[in-house]
Amino acid sequence: MEKSNRFRELALSFPNSEERPHFERMGYRITGKRMFATFLPKDETANIFLTPEEQTVFCRIDPGNIYPVPNKWGEKGATTFVVNNLSEKIVLEALLSAYNQVLKPKP
Repeated sequence: MEKSNRFRELALSFPNSEERPHFERMGYRITGKRMFATFLPKDETANIFLTPEEQTVFCRIDPGNIYPVPNKWGEKGATTFVVNNLSEKIVLEALLSAYNQVLKPKP
């Protein structure tokens, strides 16, 4: 993906998505629900909140540019994407997956 602004456009393209500051990052959530991604402009990385199973699949695609967040959130599926080194298609797939996870009703 060429420009960090494109990540913002993709994240906000989903219905009822909104952008809010989240510490030094920008957070993307569904209005009234939890976040599905964050973005850090200074290093062009996004943390996308996947399931652990999805995280495993995405990390196999490009381990140098897609990897678990190195903390307890990473163990739960939070995954770092170096967006400028990845295709828009891969980033969009991950965002869509995370967005849909937030929409799912809790059991």
